Amino acid sequence: MNTSDVIVVGGGLVGMAVAYGLSRQGVKVRVLDEGDDAFRASRGNFGLVWVQGKGYRYPAYTRLTRNSAKWWPQLAKELATTTGVDLQLKQPGGFTFFFTDEEADERRRRMQSIQDDADGDYPYQMLDRAQVQDIFPYIGPKVIGACYTPMDGHVNPLKLLRALHDAGHRGGIEYLPNQGATGITREGGRFVVASGSNRYHASKVVLAAGLGNKGLAQMVGLHAPVAPNRGQVLISERTQPFLMHPTMHVRQTDEGTIQVGDSMEDVGFNDTITTDVIGTIAQRAVNTFPVLGNLNLVRAWSALRVMSPDGFPIYQESPSQPGAFVVTCHSGVTLAANHAYLIAPWIAGAPRPDGIEFFSGDRFLNTNTTFSHGH
Repeated sequence: MNTSDVIVVGGGLVGMAVAYGLSRQGVKVRVLDEGDDAFRASRGNFGLVWVQGKGYRYPAYTRLTRNSAKWWPQLAKELATTTGVDLQLKQPGGFTFFFTDEEADERRRRMQSIQDDADGDYPYQMLDRAQVQDIFPYIGPKVIGACYTPMDGHVNPLKLLRALHDAGHRGGIEYLPNQGATGITREGGRFVVASGSNRYHASKVVLAAGLGNKGLAQMVGLHAPVAPNRGQVLISERTQPFLMHPTMHVRQTDEGTIQVGDSMEDVGFNDTITTDVIGTIAQRAVNTFPVLGNLNLVRAWSALRVMSPDGFPIYQESPSQPGAFVVTCHSGVTLAANHAYLIAPWIAGAPRPDGIEFFSGDRFLNTNTTFSHGH
């Protein structure tokens, strides 16, 4: 009764996208998830399908992100057809605004480097203030320019999580809540995942437990040195549509609310809201679009991102315990299509994807290497 083909540990955006992809392959999947008291990055996601700036000095991540963005319309269509949930995917291109020449110069340098590494196949455009104002009539006087890339978009992340769970249920996935993994062993060629007094058996196991992957990976010969990074988010009351493009720090949701965020704080497992950070976030938003100053805030929250030392994903099959995989990243929305259409088939038995070796957790075993967040 407790046997399946694959156990996916973690029922957030990453785990459910992988589980959904596995179910499309005809694999019998069981998802073991923690309770609602867990740190859930999926609940605090900004909802961007974002390519701009990703993969700086790491071309493999640029390719990975772009491919996922290209596959996103297929994922949205499939989930809508299966579940009736419209994810409100829009991919009109995204903008990053500048307030100083230094910000503009840094973005230009970064984007040109990414484009060079992509042999020119990486479209972007640097816009001056007049060009920005033609697109955004409500732009604030402190904005001096922007960077635009046509590859970016956004979705409703909570609807995505709901749709993945619904599609998984319809596809035969067995989802077990309040079953956090406490141990993983190998017996007779199969993995045994312990959750309290329960034992679950499978030929393969996928670690998609977010911050829990660090400890779980060690049980199956993998290295996943992930750490929390806090992000805080503000949500306004609903207002008439005025922001047709997603931006790095501000977006208008399909429901009409304004979402503001993108703080990055190394504060351990502290997921509280702090007034100083919220104030900085709110001020930047009002500097970008002064009309936001007239809106009421209706809620605020913080969540913990799952960050590797260099900010890039970790995808690896255990060399010592084949059949055990780790799948972890901080871009669970952007990479959802990738997890369903590339990573899941690999776990199911397809050949290892080209370039996936660049995301091995073993890259962090060289203690002489220094990293910076690659978001």
